[in-house]
Amino acid sequence: MIRLPNPKTHLLLACLAVLGAFTNGSEPARGEFPEVAKLPAQAEMPDPLVMLDGQRVKDRQEWFDRRRPELKALFQHYMYGTPPPAPEKIQTAVARVDPKYFGGKATKKEVAIHFGPDSTPEIYLLVVVPNRSKTPAPVFLGMNFCGNHALVNDPNVAIPTTWTRETCPGCKDNRSTEEGRGKQVDVWSLENTIDRGYAVATFYYGDVVPDHPGFTDGIIPHYYKPGQKQPGRHEWGAVAAWAWGLQRAVDYLVTDRAIDAKKIAVVGHSRLGKAALVAAAFDKRIALAIPHQAGCGGTAPSRGKVGESVARINTAFPHWFNQEFKSFNDQPERLPFDQNALVALVAPRPVLFTNAVGDTWANPAGQFEVLKSADAVYRFLGVEGLEASTMPETNRLVASRLGYHIRPGKHSMRPEDWAVFLDYADKQFGQPTAASSQKN
Repeated sequence: MIRLPNPKTHLLLACLAVLGAFTNGSEPARGEFPEVAKLPAQAEMPDPLVMLDGQRVKDRQEWFDRRRPELKALFQHYMYGTPPPAPEKIQTAVARVDPKYFGGKATKKEVAIHFGPDSTPEIYLLVVVPNRSKTPAPVFLGMNFCGNHALVNDPNVAIPTTWTRETCPGCKDNRSTEEGRGKQVDVWSLENTIDRGYAVATFYYGDVVPDHPGFTDGIIPHYYKPGQKQPGRHEWGAVAAWAWGLQRAVDYLVTDRAIDAKKIAVVGHSRLGKAALVAAAFDKRIALAIPHQAGCGGTAPSRGKVGESVARINTAFPHWFNQEFKSFNDQPERLPFDQNALVALVAPRPVLFTNAVGDTWANPAGQFEVLKSADAVYRFLGVEGLEASTMPETNRLVASRLGYHIRPGKHSMRPEDWAVFLDYADKQFGQPTAASSQKN
């Protein structure tokens, strides 16, 4: 756990209904949901506008009062699991402030976010804000795979002390080292993002839950009942926990006067794209979602016949979803929803799916079908949806409220992806007033 030097600590109040908690009192009781064997098989993605009892949603109010809460509860019960309520308060400690970052273009600070029981690990948020703007900046929020220190050439940025994947640069014995500093500068493209007028807030995903199936470290064990050793059948898995961690970062960002609290965009690559989309679906404070190459369990249909399957993802990564989701390994057609409904939970806010031609494991074509299916909910709510009937050619951005982009290449996140993210955010938010005239 990282402890910041000379912290300035303050408390932030968090109202469950307003600040994006995963659950609320209007959701149906979980006991009302059928056993998996009793769910009807549906070969196609279920219509998000048809409720579990077969009734079609009549109007906007019924969507928000009944169907949206029902979908949230269904996703928790059968797939992602239910996390604990949002904390009533969080504590933050701000330190290592550098007002002349990137040659004076930005201000950098590191924020430790503490919540929950006293021993709960902190989320360690790196926040970089452009200096040129006199108004609060829109922000890209997301998790990174290898630690904040890997994203910048800065000897002062703290290194994670928790479990790290061996594939991370400089990692030894599942621990980060100095050798990893600055080795993934292009992955998050921070300076280019600052030049476009956007702030960036990012943290190491292992601050929340290390990416292994043990459930012995990270935040999850701190919410166990006495004697409990692993999450219950319908309790949260790692994807839901990572999404919950993003929400705790939002708790801080909405209080930061340098950040435009109405223009928080959440972004993530691969498994972290899954978490980004879940966070946006369950937290209305997030204004825009960009799940990049998120694939099965995120942006690709669970019923898809291309790329990763439900059985494969549950076998390779048994800690990502709740235990109930494994019941669908050989019968995904019994799921009472598909990922079109997760996108629908974000409506009417913008969502951009981004992919690569060579990343067939993530099923780019299936992802486009997910957006096409979610389009009906956006139009039902009176806004535009997906302004394309067929997949676009490579390198053409469909920048509608439901957006899509596919480039040549494989499974990765790099500067050319960030150029697309930024162009899409400019279209949806409006170009930041102090943004550089030259786009990168």
